[in-house]
Amino acid sequence: MSETIFSKIIRREIPADIVYEDDLALAFRDVHPQAPVHILIIPKQVIVSIDAATDTDAALLGHLLLTVKRVATQEGLENGYRVVINTGEDGGQTVFHLHLHLLGKRSMAWPPG
Repeated sequence: MSETIFSKIIRREIPADIVYEDDLALAFRDVHPQAPVHILIIPKQVIVSIDAATDTDAALLGHLLLTVKRVATQEGLENGYRVVINTGEDGGQTVFHLHLHLLGKRSMAWPPG
């Protein structure tokens, strides 16, 4: 598996505006935000994409969603927010380390993309 920028952020080799961290996950502001609040939530354990997740990753995946909720509350997203997981090239995934985009503080259009 190749090294990603997210692995370097986890190891603090590349700076990031970290807003939350625990033993399993890290959340930091996106450097190219698509909304006034745009935070990436990543597992510290490398999972390439949601397609690469297995049944043994279920607890970690649940933890990531609860982390989204925790960070959304911390960021004051009481009017709502969007969570996006891009998967694969056609899905718009550019970093092959599972990550959840938390977007908020603006109205979201539908359909996206």
